[in-house]
Amino acid sequence: MELTATVYLSTIDQSRAANKGPRRALFLLSGNVFALGAVSLITDISSEMVTAVLPVYLVLGLHLSPTVYGVVDGTYTGATALLRLVGGYVADRASRRKFIAGLGYGLSAVAKLGLLAAGNAVGAIGAVVAIDRTGKGLRTAPRDALITLSTPPSLYGRAFGVHRMMDTIGAFTGPLVALGILAATAQAYDAVFMASFCIAAFGVLVLVLFVRDRRDEQPPKGTVALSALGGLLRMAPVRRLVVAAGLAGLVTIGDGFVYLLLQRREELGIGWFPLLAVGTNLSYLLLATPLGVLADKIGRLKVVLGGYTALVLVYLLLFGPVGGWPLLVLVLALYGLFYASTDGVLMALAGPVLPAALRTTGIALIQTGQALSYLVSSVVFGLAWTVWGPASATRIAAALVAVAVLAIALLLRGIPATEKQA
Repeated sequence: MELTATVYLSTIDQSRAANKGPRRALFLLSGNVFALGAVSLITDISSEMVTAVLPVYLVLGLHLSPTVYGVVDGTYTGATALLRLVGGYVADRASRRKFIAGLGYGLSAVAKLGLLAAGNAVGAIGAVVAIDRTGKGLRTAPRDALITLSTPPSLYGRAFGVHRMMDTIGAFTGPLVALGILAATAQAYDAVFMASFCIAAFGVLVLVLFVRDRRDEQPPKGTVALSALGGLLRMAPVRRLVVAAGLAGLVTIGDGFVYLLLQRREELGIGWFPLLAVGTNLSYLLLATPLGVLADKIGRLKVVLGGYTALVLVYLLLFGPVGGWPLLVLVLALYGLFYASTDGVLMALAGPVLPAALRTTGIALIQTGQALSYLVSSVVFGLAWTVWGPASATRIAAALVAVAVLAIALLLRGIPATEKQA
C-alpha cells in the first residue's frame, strides 16, 4: 500500500506543484520528497536499532570510560565528515546524486554486518562505526540536495519537515524493534545487528526503485570544478552559514551523553535505556512538519534559534531541581523540539543561497563544518566529564549554547530567502 502510494506520488512534478494556487501548493510536494522520506524511514529503523543500544553496550557492558566513549561517539558523527565534501562534489560534478546517495546507504548497510564480526574489540567497533558514518557522510548532502531540487523554494521548510517527520518515524520505531529483539533473545546483541542489516538492505532497494535523480538541468561546462568551490566560500551568506553550523556543532553534546546522564540520575534499568531515544523521536516526529511550515511563515532563522534555546533548557534540566517522570518528559520533549527546529530547517535556510549547480557541494560544506565541530565537542565533553564531573560539564555546555544562540543570530540575520541561480 505504501509503495503504491509512493509510485503515484512520484508522478507529481515540481513544476506542477509550483503552478498550483498558494493554498494548494502548500499541501503538494514532489513525490521525490516522499520517496526519499520512505528510504530514510526504513534506514533509520536500522540505524536507531544500533544507536539505541550502543551507548549502554559500550559504557555499561564493556565499561568504557566517558572519555573513550566520547571518542567513539565523536567518530560516529564527525570522523568521516570530510567525505561529505567528496560525496557532494562528485554528485554535483557527475549530476549523479541518487547514485552517490545509494552508495552511502549501501555502505552503512554493510557496516551492520561488521558489528557482528567486531565482537568486544573496541578498536574494531570504532572502525565499523567509521565505515557506517562514511556511508552517512556520502549520502546526506546528495539526499538533501535532491529534496531542494524537487521542491519550490517557498516550500523548503515544509519539504524538509515532511522528510524529517518520515525519517523520525523510523528513528522512533528502531529502538522499539531493538528492545523487542533483546527481550526475545535474552540480550543477544548479534540478533539486533543482523536484523539491522536486513532492514538497511531493504531501504537501499526502495531507493533504487522509487527515487528519481534530478538530471534534467545540466550545468554549463566548468561550473562544477575544483576552482569553482572557492567561490562558494567567497559568497558571504554561505560563509556565514558554514561558520554558524560549525559553532552549533561545537556546543552540542551527543545524544548518548544526554541519555546516559538521564539514566544515571534517575537510576533507570538498562532495559529502559532504548526508550529514552523513543521519547525524543516521538517529540521530533510530532513537531517536524508543523515547525517546518512555521519556519516558512515566520522565518527559518527564528525557528532555528528557538531550537537551540530549547537545547539550553535540556542541559540545565539534567541537573536541575525537577526529577522523576516530569524530568524525563520535559527533557525528551524539549530534546525532540530542538531537533525538529534545527535539523531540516537549517538545510531549508541554506537552500536558497546555494547555486543549483553546486547545491550538493554547498550543503555538504555546511554539514562538514558542523560534523567536524561535533567531533571536537564530543571528545572535549567526555574529557570534561572525567575531569570536572558530569554536572559541571553539562552546565558549562548549557552556557556555551546560550552564547552560541546570540552569535548565530548575528551571523545569520539577513540571510536571503530567495533562490540563488547558478
